[in-house]
Amino acid sequence: MNKVANALYAGRKILLLLWIILIVGFGFYAAKLPSVLGGNGFEMKGMYKDTEQLLVDKFDVSEAQIIVLFEKKDGVSDSKFQQTIAQYMQKAKEKSDASKVDIPTASNKMIKGSTAYGIIHFNHDDGTMDKRAEKIRTLSAEEKEMSVKLTGGPIIEKDMNTASQADLAKAEAIGIPVALVVLLLAFGGVVAAAIPLMIGIVTVVTTMGVVYFFHPYTELSIFILNVIPMIGLALSIDFALLFINRFKEEIQTKSVEQAIKITIQTAGRSVIFSGLCVFIGLAGMLFIQVDIFQNVALGGMAVVFIAVFSALTLLPSILAILGTRINRLRILKVSEQGGQSRWRSFATFVMKKPVTMTIVSLIILLVALIPVRDMHLEIPSSEALPTKYESRQAFDTYNDTFINKNTADVYFVLEAKQDMLNEKPLTNAFSFIKQLKEDSLVKQVDSISTALNVKSSDQLQAMLENPQISAQTKPAVDSFINGHYMLIKATLDTDQNSDQAKDFVRKWKDKRSPFTVHIGGYPKFEQEIFDEIYEKAPYGLALVLFSTYVILMIAFRSVLIPLKAIIMNILSLTATFGLLVWLFQNGHLGLTESNIALVLPVFVFGLVFGLSMDYEVFLISRIHEVYHQTRDNNVATVEGLASTSKIITSAALIMIVITGAFAFTDVTPVKQMGVGIALAIFIDATIVRMLLVPSLMKLLGDANWWFFTKKRDKSSSNEQLKS
Repeated sequence: MNKVANALYAGRKILLLLWIILIVGFGFYAAKLPSVLGGNGFEMKGMYKDTEQLLVDKFDVSEAQIIVLFEKKDGVSDSKFQQTIAQYMQKAKEKSDASKVDIPTASNKMIKGSTAYGIIHFNHDDGTMDKRAEKIRTLSAEEKEMSVKLTGGPIIEKDMNTASQADLAKAEAIGIPVALVVLLLAFGGVVAAAIPLMIGIVTVVTTMGVVYFFHPYTELSIFILNVIPMIGLALSIDFALLFINRFKEEIQTKSVEQAIKITIQTAGRSVIFSGLCVFIGLAGMLFIQVDIFQNVALGGMAVVFIAVFSALTLLPSILAILGTRINRLRILKVSEQGGQSRWRSFATFVMKKPVTMTIVSLIILLVALIPVRDMHLEIPSSEALPTKYESRQAFDTYNDTFINKNTADVYFVLEAKQDMLNEKPLTNAFSFIKQLKEDSLVKQVDSISTALNVKSSDQLQAMLENPQISAQTKPAVDSFINGHYMLIKATLDTDQNSDQAKDFVRKWKDKRSPFTVHIGGYPKFEQEIFDEIYEKAPYGLALVLFSTYVILMIAFRSVLIPLKAIIMNILSLTATFGLLVWLFQNGHLGLTESNIALVLPVFVFGLVFGLSMDYEVFLISRIHEVYHQTRDNNVATVEGLASTSKIITSAALIMIVITGAFAFTDVTPVKQMGVGIALAIFIDATIVRMLLVPSLMKLLGDANWWFFTKKRDKSSSNEQLKS
């Protein structure tokens, strides 16, 4: 690190100039990032996606649909209502260049009382859906006999993007001012307090500009707009807080050049180890081949890299130019000695009763994690969108009025090696339909058999051989058979989100059949997403745990400390999930009852496991340094806690403020993520750092440092971490 420190100090002015160029360049593309975001990120390669494409290619299923919800106004007759709807749908088709429209009538059950819905179909979702929707909205304003609301996938995605941008602005408006107050309390001066915020904003803007260039290669989820600022601001401010604190200590007795170099060698090294832990925590998500995890992993890893890079290049350049002026514009008198004395007394008190403190801490954590057993995970849908949005209101009305929530539709596309109307494949297809009907979970089967009311393949072939009958049945045949392919729809007697529905598609996927069987429908979509996460997450977890252990073992030359840190982290994270279930799923503290977003456990673990290791690195680094000097574990623990607790508490408080601000947002998964990360950091900074760490350090004594080189290495002593 000595050579790196010398090089960074020597090139400080060039680095500052390069950063100005980077900020201007990437800032331009950061502003364009929202325009390339879309979808909820739950896309993956698999049978569901292939089947959906087959339905589009072979059975004229539209690629995108807009649902139009109509509500009749008082005094309008039923006939006038239907006539007005038909005229509206025809105009909408022409104005939006739609492929076709489904017009509601009493006979097709798309009208119930004063409510009706129509569907506008589009063959290609070519990125112009927003413009098409706006054209349809202009028609809505003309209607006097009824109210018209638009909903459906493209509309909800657009509103989700808008809501995410509004949430980001709201979180920043809350988090940044409060973070500034915390920084003022930590440093006492405006200059020192403003720099971490500036570094955080630079990191976020630069990363968003970088991520913009990912969009030609991968579908970018709208949630990335919240994740990058959430991680980037919190992590950059944490790093800057550590770095500036050390620089302010060193500049009291050393020249600016010496202070910068020592800060880079000590705090800079801690930043590298901390950033590496967070980076690996996010990299674990790459095992899960679902777009949203890939997005968050790539975006998160990018922001971590840039946060570390800016902390090691931009921040030292600014501090080197400012020098002693870092203490300018002081508005508060901050007493370092008083704070250290209080933390020293607290650490001594805890270490006098290590067994009691350990038991109390574990009881609190174990009680908090009890609700985890009742956690119910679900894929975020339209319910994640705030109810103030018209698309959410319309979709809720559509679901409540027209959709049977106790059934689920599963689509089978049978692919034969020859034309499906040949004798052998047709016989096998009817056998397949019969097996489906016999399944206890199947309520109804829609197929060529039900469409033409035929019981066997022989009866169908006889019908098709009659030219007169064949002409009449052609539309029905074309709806279910296309060359080598046959479409069958099974309606299940269970909710589409249920475990039974997922088990059903798993069972039929593995059934032996003379066909290549393609399965689609929402239960298949959920089954693939859930299975991918459950199957791949353990690999990511193993990578994170093993890599973190090795990194911390190298950093501290200890076998027990990394193991203890990992166990405490897992315990505190599990307690966090328990509290999230209590808060959101059980609807406490005024929160609306909502199931836990499927992505939340993976996201919170991936983010917080690495973030909380920041504090472990900062704290144990200083304890390690004192132990290296004194060989007294108790003294090292007390002094390490006394000298770092204030800065760690300030860093944790800023992390809680920045991420916790998202608790006041409207998009449910984002709200849950913000609350989850804030809770996890709070537990880590209080119960774990204040109680468990000193207690266990006391109980384990010198065994903490087993594997530590007993012989002092003078050449490495100057490299010890001081945070």
